[in-house]
Amino acid sequence: MKIAVVMPAYNEEKTIGNVLKPLSNHKLIDEIIVISDGSSDNTAKIAKSYKARVIELEKNQGKTNAVLIGVKNTDADIILMLDADLIGLNDEHITSLLQPIIDKKADMTIGIFKSGRGATDLAQKIAPFLSGQRAISRSVFCKLEKHNVKDYGIEMALTLMAEKEKIRVQRVYLPNLTHVMKEEKRGAFLGFISRIKMYVDIISSAIKFKFN
Repeated sequence: MKIAVVMPAYNEEKTIGNVLKPLSNHKLIDEIIVISDGSSDNTAKIAKSYKARVIELEKNQGKTNAVLIGVKNTDADIILMLDADLIGLNDEHITSLLQPIIDKKADMTIGIFKSGRGATDLAQKIAPFLSGQRAISRSVFCKLEKHNVKDYGIEMALTLMAEKEKIRVQRVYLPNLTHVMKEEKRGAFLGFISRIKMYVDIISSAIKFKFN
């Protein structure tokens, strides 16, 4: 059973190394694919230093397209989808996400932050279906192909599709894990605007998907 990490990344040079380090040493991981989504910094260079296979996109295409490109470039049976801005990722988190799929107890796991930081913990308590930390059977992506997901957030698309297709989903708690917030990356004002836009896009996507 082959397991591949698919990691979309846009200008994540500050954090991607610390995310890739535990992945590159993990016994269950066979392949790491980083999709540098139009990055203008050292994201791709750092990823290559961890022996990840890097796909460099000239222009930013968005997380959904980046993930789908990564999936198409591997024949792995299980896809581990992780964000490149995580803080505190360790071996136990990785194993916890993968084990239910390996044991055939679930077709998709959704990682939920716990005891990481108050703001990110709260966000995932309110909207766990938006978590970007997931292990996913390839069969799920095969089913996803019949849905036009290019205009949807990948997390929302996977969650809604799982409901439609009766896919087995298991939540996995990830203690002491968090990520860099938009406000920290872009400043308070631009980060807040970006967050509001994200939520508007998510709601719009959910409505369109429901009636697709």
